[in-house]
Amino acid sequence: MMDRKSGRRRLPRLSAELRQRQSVRPLELFFDLVFVLGFTQCTALMAADPTWAGIGRGVLVLAMVWWAWVCYAWLTSVIEPEEGAVRLVMFGVMAALLVVAYTIPEAFGDRALGFALTYGLVRWGHVALFVLASRGDPVMRRSVLGFAIGTSIAIGLLLWASFLGGGAQVALWLMAILIDWGDGFFGVGNWRLVPAHFAERHNLIIILALGESVIALGVGVDLGLTAPVIAAAVLGIGMASALWWVYFDVVALVTERRLMAATPGRERNALARDSYSYLHFPMVAGIVLGALGMEATLAHVGTPLDTVHAFALLGGTAIYLLAHVGLRLRNARTVNVERLGLAVLLFALIPVATRVDALYAVVALNVLLWAMIAFETLYVYDERRYQLRHDIEIEIPGSR
Repeated sequence: MMDRKSGRRRLPRLSAELRQRQSVRPLELFFDLVFVLGFTQCTALMAADPTWAGIGRGVLVLAMVWWAWVCYAWLTSVIEPEEGAVRLVMFGVMAALLVVAYTIPEAFGDRALGFALTYGLVRWGHVALFVLASRGDPVMRRSVLGFAIGTSIAIGLLLWASFLGGGAQVALWLMAILIDWGDGFFGVGNWRLVPAHFAERHNLIIILALGESVIALGVGVDLGLTAPVIAAAVLGIGMASALWWVYFDVVALVTERRLMAATPGRERNALARDSYSYLHFPMVAGIVLGALGMEATLAHVGTPLDTVHAFALLGGTAIYLLAHVGLRLRNARTVNVERLGLAVLLFALIPVATRVDALYAVVALNVLLWAMIAFETLYVYDERRYQLRHDIEIEIPGSR
């Protein structure tokens, strides 16, 4: 018979051994959907205030929402999210996240305090679960308690900022983000993760973020279905598909292999922090900005984009590519010349995009992205791409 005590676990526990045998759980996917709503609301915040200040505030909120997601990605890599009371806490956090998403469009205005309070609930839900899960691991417990202090300071700064406005409010947000993200540099060797699960979780959040860019194309439903609108929508799918290819064809596979090959402990944790927790943020930010640019393109397909929306469309894609450049530089100590060159070119084309119809800007973006993909596939990756995608053992640069 099953032991009654072991069969009715109510408290979370560290379970790396169990996680080694499991992929991302359905509850984790369900959980992430609410975060994607937060990403969508960041786009809405920027769309409501299409100025440089509005873009900046949107990115700040996105950075906060992203770091909350990162915290739970680390947590669910080593605890079973569907076990006992953990799933109930996750449901409660999802409810708080929904309210956070509602407050995002006014996170620097009338709903600033509501954002800070509900965001604090989300973050403290993570801390509480980690404190309980690490009860049998004194070293891990000390790291969690240190992390809790940083989290509390960051939330306190957000609460303080909710009573201010203008530059002082933005400055406190920046301080909160720096403290939050800086926590990743302390006690990194004491954390735990399951590399396959951790990589898969980040792969899926990129998919969900790309889904947000597809949702942005839904603005076309409210427009007249003219030939230019249909063409722009199809090109929007082409752009999202290209971004998917750029990441998932080779980069996602190589990054996961490097993580699995790294020595457990400080080396692997630092690699996970840099490659996933940090460098995947500009990927998501680039996708969100691109979605903003596509919304504007569909709404004004026959006229030029203004500078802010041209930056969102072309600059957002460039930021996404630069994140890949940083990823390879971090892991392989080499520069991806093709992606760096295209990113620089896209930034240079922003003034041009403000002088031609938005449809032509999207056409040019698609041509450049798919030309780079074709060049990399045919001339850069050669037979190594086939070997990697068919799970044939090859030497991964930077894996040792």
